[in-house]
Amino acid sequence: MKTMCHPKPKSNLLSYYFSLLQSSPNAAHLRHLHARLLRTSLYDNVILSSKLLLMYSRRGKLSPHSLRVFLHMPLRNIYSWNNIIGEFSRSSLPHKSVELFLQMRHCNQPPDVFTLPLVLRACTACGSAKLGVSVHGLCVKMGMEKSLFVASALVSMYVTFGKVFDARVLFDEMPERDSVLWTAMLAGYAQQEEPMQALSVFRQMVSAGVALDGVVMIGLLLACGQLGWLKHGKSVHGWITRRSLILGLNLGNALIDFYVKCAALRCSLNLFDKMPERDVISWSSLILGYGLSGNADTALDLFDRMRESGVKPNDVTFLGALSACTHTGMVERAYTYFEMMKEYQVVPELKHYACMVDCLARAGMLEDAERIIDEMPVEADGAVLGALLGGCRVHGNAEVGERVAKKLMRLEPEKASNYVMLANMYAGAGRFEDAEKVRETMKERNLSKVPGCSLI
Repeated sequence: MKTMCHPKPKSNLLSYYFSLLQSSPNAAHLRHLHARLLRTSLYDNVILSSKLLLMYSRRGKLSPHSLRVFLHMPLRNIYSWNNIIGEFSRSSLPHKSVELFLQMRHCNQPPDVFTLPLVLRACTACGSAKLGVSVHGLCVKMGMEKSLFVASALVSMYVTFGKVFDARVLFDEMPERDSVLWTAMLAGYAQQEEPMQALSVFRQMVSAGVALDGVVMIGLLLACGQLGWLKHGKSVHGWITRRSLILGLNLGNALIDFYVKCAALRCSLNLFDKMPERDVISWSSLILGYGLSGNADTALDLFDRMRESGVKPNDVTFLGALSACTHTGMVERAYTYFEMMKEYQVVPELKHYACMVDCLARAGMLEDAERIIDEMPVEADGAVLGALLGGCRVHGNAEVGERVAKKLMRLEPEKASNYVMLANMYAGAGRFEDAEKVRETMKERNLSKVPGCSLI
């Protein structure tokens, strides 16, 4: 006796295809599912078509695949609009997110409290503070500025653009605050290098009974690192350990960065070795820390280990390697790393040129250092020229030093240390009249060198 095959109920069919889309292993499999949905009426279902565009994006096919799915959807709702706007806001094409939001407004689809944070994130990624302020105005106009989702996004946006005061005004005006909003304000102060304000927000969080998590600890570690508060940062590390928080990349990198800033390099290396996963930030923080401390062997050994592990070095990694060479006078290796930047498509910035010039100047290769400055594709800044001037003073080369000092004085006419260095160089070369003239110029311009100080 034959068993009759009954068609699946539509609700079961929707669940079946939704599950297939969710578990789709690659873009090719998604295309097969896409074709099958098109051959049926299921493509008209806004949930399935929205899921399809989301999965294309997850498989690295946001543009054009996800966008095409969205543009050809028979029906769209706020969920599908939020999906496509959100995916582009997190991509390398955030301006497309803003364009889609404007199109959404043109289609008379009103945004909700989930749409506006996505658009604010896109404005931040585009680097357009003006556009972000306009969206803020829309939030106020629609009465959504007091939503916790929207307020947190606004605070993060203003902090990113360096407008911490505006972020704090928003924060203070909120009738209620959740952990996300508190964390955004704390992290904002830390990112803008206002650690004492960040710690003040943390104390208020604790007093308000807000639940603490790993994200809060990241902001707290950043603040402790900026202040050099090793004891307090170790307490944060202890809190993390006692609560058995997973040492993911973000939290692990924050701890490494903290220990490096506090010069506790052994602690940072021990932590690094225990991390289950490492990325370019993990490696670079450690390499830069050892490089700046003058521990060249460890820094360069870490650099080699990083390359062997398949992690591609970035601009910070190369800065660490060059700093290590500079502090130990390894000119040839510095040239090697500087040339290696081309291999990894890392464009040298002023800080890399400053390291190279400093390395050559310390070794007495002043003409080579001057040639690098002359061949730079950008105008040298005070750090680059200052490195060469320092080398001229150490090696008593008043001829090159005079040329460099004049450039520095044009570039930084109010910086007293440049005049002092030139006067000392003249005096060292026996040109006492020239040294006195420089000191007279300082008096005329009312310049005086700020005395050194210590945090200890």
